[in-house]
Amino acid sequence: MDPGRRFDLLVEALATRPGVGPPGAGGGRGFGSAALTVDGSIFAMVVGGALVLKLPRHRVEGLVTAGTGLPFAAANGTPMREWVALDHGTPESDLALAEEAMAFVAARRRR
Repeated sequence: MDPGRRFDLLVEALATRPGVGPPGAGGGRGFGSAALTVDGSIFAMVVGGALVLKLPRHRVEGLVTAGTGLPFAAANGTPMREWVALDHGTPESDLALAEEAMAFVAARRRR
């Protein structure tokens, strides 16, 4: 399934949750302008043909090791250790990981 469509399904499932902002809610352009946020911080987006989620570093490493995800790097090539690119998945697995990402980001924002 196309990553954009996978992201759209996440938007439909998560955009009404408390603290979650839909894509474009920040009004900006560039990095993260088409991303899901929780409490103002990005937790899911589509970049370079992949669904990208923010998760704890150990979780990202596990997903990469399992072949479920790929390391995500910024445009300048710098690895982003708490971000994973999912080049394939199902709506169910995407939603479970996105909910995990949302909880991770929300917990960090509330510290």
